[in-house]
Amino acid sequence: MSNSKPFTFYLVRRVLQFIPLIFWVIAINFVIIHLAPGDPVQYLTGELEATVEFQETMRKEFGLDKPLITQLGIYFGKVLRGDFGYSIRYQEPVLRLILSRLPATFLLIGTALLLATTFGTFFGAFFARRATIGENAVTLLSLAGYSMPIFFLGQLLLIVFSFKCGWFPAQGMMSLRVRETGLWAMLDVLRHLVLPAITYATYHLALIFRLTRSKMLETLSQDFIITARAKGLDRRTILFRHALRNAILPVVTLLGVNMGFMLAGSVLTETVFAWPGMGRLMYECIMARDYPVLMGLFIFVSMMVAVGNLLSDIFYALIDPRITY
Repeated sequence: MSNSKPFTFYLVRRVLQFIPLIFWVIAINFVIIHLAPGDPVQYLTGELEATVEFQETMRKEFGLDKPLITQLGIYFGKVLRGDFGYSIRYQEPVLRLILSRLPATFLLIGTALLLATTFGTFFGAFFARRATIGENAVTLLSLAGYSMPIFFLGQLLLIVFSFKCGWFPAQGMMSLRVRETGLWAMLDVLRHLVLPAITYATYHLALIFRLTRSKMLETLSQDFIITARAKGLDRRTILFRHALRNAILPVVTLLGVNMGFMLAGSVLTETVFAWPGMGRLMYECIMARDYPVLMGLFIFVSMMVAVGNLLSDIFYALIDPRITY
């Protein structure tokens, strides 16, 4: 980034693009959610045998009796004031509810992303050879990890390592019977984190491995790699110092996109392991037709996707000086 002015202009332009993007996301998701079958009022009053008059009163209280376009306009006005609404199920502000679940999701996603990126990139570069038994076996394993559904892998790990072996807890983020403090509390959280982190990291590890290995095979056939070999450089130096730096750009793109989509994709993992994060919150609010919370979650996920793409573009210039804006 030798010339800072073009990059600064590019950065400001990308940030300004967030504003119409978020408003389009709000409008599209608002319409889709409200047109989906189900009624939050019937969910709340299902066990009360409430009268029709009582249900209409609740709809009026939550603003669900107004036309859809009117509800959308009211919601836009609230978002501009920083008000994301009030949860129908949890009876608390949406923003406070989402922020309370955010640390657990960031812990799970951050750990899974760290595992997937580290091991996927390393093995993708190390096994960048053709037609050997080891490479074929690792490629087959990566294909299995990429194809296996997350909920199936999670239940399989639960059966083997929790129910059969008893090595790890089955659900939750911490023990409920005994409240640990200090270092023991951290270790307790780590024990609960192992299985969901491995489950969530498997798919992304396989994806990063396959992408890294593919780009490494393409890079290793280029002229500058042949020149490095002719100079007598060892294989490790060629792989990790010369080839990997040129093959890593598609992986950076993938990580930037995944930063946002991993938030939305954590629903299955958090549901299987009862992890108290945003994914489980999204599942619970879908079942309860809690429109305000779902809208807040979709807005947050959309912003994370946009921020992830922006960060990947910034890292491009840091990794490869040939890229300018």
